[in-house]
Amino acid sequence: MSGRVRILGIDPGSRITGYGLVDLDGSSAVAVDWGSIRTSGEHTARLKSIFEALGGIVREFSPDEVAVERVFMHRNADSALKLGQARAAALCGTFAADIPIYEYSPRHIKKAVVGRGAAEKAQVQLMVRTILGLRGEIEADAADALAAALCHAYERGTKSVLDRLAETS
Repeated sequence: MSGRVRILGIDPGSRITGYGLVDLDGSSAVAVDWGSIRTSGEHTARLKSIFEALGGIVREFSPDEVAVERVFMHRNADSALKLGQARAAALCGTFAADIPIYEYSPRHIKKAVVGRGAAEKAQVQLMVRTILGLRGEIEADAADALAAALCHAYERGTKSVLDRLAETS
């Protein structure tokens, strides 16, 4: 890997969608910005808010790649459907930039950042703060989004090493 790569991590939710931007330069990761998109009102209004907010973040920060958490099946089908729609609204907010999107399961992200796929939210928050050298509290949704970005950063590094090995064999 050469040069800086900016990764936008997204933790989709219909009421709160977390986002986090990480600059990756070699093996060094630096947090650029993070936060939560809080929505209210009818479901379609919330989807529009997510779409517009993510579009604005993409225009402002110009990420090179997007890492998004996959939807997992809820016990409640209606909740899973709403979460899937929120995820779609977030992804559509990135489409104008025509950047690659990578998807990771929640367990994969937790395992990459914490070392355990069944890690608690507080553990994810702590590890994100530790890895990125951040002080103070980070909201859970923003921490999950930064974790998605870090997970993708690790995956990129692994792929780069494997590609180099394949070239030499």
